[in-house]
Amino acid sequence: MTSPSDPFASYDFGAYFCELTARDGDGGAINRVRDRVSKIGLDALRTRAAGAEDDLINLGITFTVYSEAEAIDRILPFDCLPRIITAAEWRHIEAGVKQRVRALNAFLHDIYHDRRILRAGIIPAALVLGNANYRPEMENFPIRFGTYVHICGIDIVRDRHGTFCVLEDNARTPSGVSYVVENRHLMRRTFPDLMAGMRLHPVDDYGRRLRAAMGDIAPEKVLDPQIVLLSPGIYNSAYFEHVFLAREMGVPLVEGPDLLVEADRVFMRTTSGLRPVHTIYRRISDDFLDPTVFRADSLLGVPGLIGAWRAGNVTLANAVGTGVADDKAVYAYMPRIIRFYLGEDAILPNVETHICGEPEGLAFTLANLSSLVIKPVGESGGYGITIGPRASTAELDAARAALQADPSNWISQPLIDLSVAPTLTAGGLRPRHLDLRPFAITGRDTWVLPGGLTRVALKEGSLIVNSSQGGGSKDTWVLADS
Repeated sequence: MTSPSDPFASYDFGAYFCELTARDGDGGAINRVRDRVSKIGLDALRTRAAGAEDDLINLGITFTVYSEAEAIDRILPFDCLPRIITAAEWRHIEAGVKQRVRALNAFLHDIYHDRRILRAGIIPAALVLGNANYRPEMENFPIRFGTYVHICGIDIVRDRHGTFCVLEDNARTPSGVSYVVENRHLMRRTFPDLMAGMRLHPVDDYGRRLRAAMGDIAPEKVLDPQIVLLSPGIYNSAYFEHVFLAREMGVPLVEGPDLLVEADRVFMRTTSGLRPVHTIYRRISDDFLDPTVFRADSLLGVPGLIGAWRAGNVTLANAVGTGVADDKAVYAYMPRIIRFYLGEDAILPNVETHICGEPEGLAFTLANLSSLVIKPVGESGGYGITIGPRASTAELDAARAALQADPSNWISQPLIDLSVAPTLTAGGLRPRHLDLRPFAITGRDTWVLPGGLTRVALKEGSLIVNSSQGGGSKDTWVLADS
């Protein structure tokens, strides 16, 4: 029984699955967290939460939102109530993420080499070879360990029954891991009493693990590889993360003009002369990497970089051409891709997906427009989505016209009742929808950061968790086995 002053007194999660509900295997940890939050009280929660956001501003932990008029630096709003994952739940998620990464790498190697999956008709060849992210330059390209996706973010949601499902794969340059680590630091500074005695998997190991993987994939026979992080520069929306990751790895943060290629070898300009570079963790998109191969007008990349890579003198992470694997239409085939390469059923199922580029998918989508979520296959960040059950007549009409004009640009999915967690709002603790993005690092083997980025839709009733659309984040606690 809660008292009127208890922050949970008016918290009601309704028919949704609540992530702060006690369940088997939590060892009483979830109830302890609820009790501690109740003792802290609503006023103190607000005071401490405001202090945490001041910390974010003072530390420069921001991202940039671009509009037609301006670019604005914002903090990613931080919610002080953690999202808790039990040890058993994490083992399930971790196994599913590792399986998915194995299948993604097998798929990418195949489509750029033997194309067995296309010949078998498992996935339409046109969907792959005609994909905007397919890079012919990668055909028969030598890739160390067959690893194309070295850093992968898998977006996972949970439905009202508590089932974890994959919503999206991020195989190009997944962002957000800096917030995972910084959120934990914030919780330690601001809510030590909430964390006291909790047995949690740590998240501070990410930088060391990333550096080790970047060393694994360096060209053969290089004993002490020089690793760098290649950034587009300070005007990139994720620049804070680039600085953070370079610091965590203990490697130089460079931009295109800091590197040059001579005789198919990459060098970094330093105050003491040129230094060979062996592994590049690049946060620049394919198009801008090498103006001699892709966009000739790019000032962000390094001329000759792809040639040095092909010659085996440097390794890029992630590989060029991985965008095919996180295309939303290709995503729909992932259960079949997993079965084809691994001979296994997907541990983490997909959300049901209809491909509008196929006649049946388009017909179904048009007939059920008001009950589906319509997504463009090439967008990210929550842009271009129409949520049918919440859309106006005008919005549905616009979605219908867009579907009919270019069906291949769209997929549709049923509206998932995303799980919720108590979130601090102006009106007290209220349920807000959230997702989870675990991050996997693959060198020789795959390691998954325990937990990942929990993004929360701060607007009441919203299902859009993306930071660019007003979402925030929570610290993700993975309970250790008791």
